[in-house]
Amino acid sequence: MSSSSSAPGLRSIADAAPVSLCTRQPHVPADRLVAEMVPPPRFDSVRFSTYIPDPNQPSQTEAVGVLERFATGLGGAHATGGARRGFLGFGRSKAPKVPAGPRGVYLDGGYGVGKTHLLASLWHATPAEPALKAFGTFVELTNLVGALGFQQTVRTLSGHRLLCIDEFELDDPGDTVLVSTLLGKLVEAGVALAATSNTLPGKLGEGRFASADFLREIQGLSAHFRALRIDGEDYRHRGLPEAPAPYSDEQVTKAAYATEGASLDDFPHLLEHLAKVHPSRYGALTDGLKAVCLTDVGAVPDQSTALRLVVLADRLYDREVPVLASGLPFDQLFSEEMLNGGYRKKYFRAISRLTALARDAKRLVEPQ
Repeated sequence: MSSSSSAPGLRSIADAAPVSLCTRQPHVPADRLVAEMVPPPRFDSVRFSTYIPDPNQPSQTEAVGVLERFATGLGGAHATGGARRGFLGFGRSKAPKVPAGPRGVYLDGGYGVGKTHLLASLWHATPAEPALKAFGTFVELTNLVGALGFQQTVRTLSGHRLLCIDEFELDDPGDTVLVSTLLGKLVEAGVALAATSNTLPGKLGEGRFASADFLREIQGLSAHFRALRIDGEDYRHRGLPEAPAPYSDEQVTKAAYATEGASLDDFPHLLEHLAKVHPSRYGALTDGLKAVCLTDVGAVPDQSTALRLVVLADRLYDREVPVLASGLPFDQLFSEEMLNGGYRKKYFRAISRLTALARDAKRLVEPQ
């Protein structure tokens, strides 16, 4: 049966039912983890020229200039010459040695000031073929080490000209030691580094752990970066209306059946399912989706579940997948205790991104 609606992406209620994320158990081979270390679809076309600095925040304009010069400085023979590196880092020499000193830039600022836009713009502007540049979140980097092993990850990334790490947030001392050691090896190999976070390098981990070893590792890590503070308000909320109120279960279900490529899940069951899927697979969990529809959205019951939801929100935002929901609005997902705790910036980022995706989903119920 053909769709009765002329709006693109819509289909007849009589068509096939939407998929359920709870039935998906994706397998992600190691070679896919390496191949996908590029800016996500949302940031395919961003460039420094498409970043619109807030005129009231001079630090934003300053950051663009610093990053443009940084990208220019990454040109050279390694960026254009030599045989293409094969999978897992074999088949080409390491990057040339570089003088001692900071080999990276660190973009610090609140959520929604455009840090990922600038990081992806740096990746695009760096004069090297894509195989010599890597872009991933902190979680994706630790997942790569888990898939390949530490030494193989060092060999894989040592031939790169640039490694960009988005949302550099350390959740436990083990990850701190792991990534600090990895980045130290990469700096020695001549790899330039760039990272974003909501916290300055010397302040990472504050409010989470009091371990002296943990803080000492952080201080060593911060020496690799020049920190750039980017001030400003969340651009996703700048001059825009508040997030739309949640819809009814009936509206969400009807939209899911009428939208090609949509998923439909009960929120509590989805949270249970996320515990059975490794966060490194959340991107694959959303493969092919054009919309995520959720019924009965409620408060997240505990911190472990909340952190998994943060990762899913990041992957949906990266892929520009609208989220249509019934139940509680997204700014009520996390308890006051969570929002005041050590992971508060992750939770505020998730709220910000889910709010943006909820706005995008309005067209599923109110097609233009």
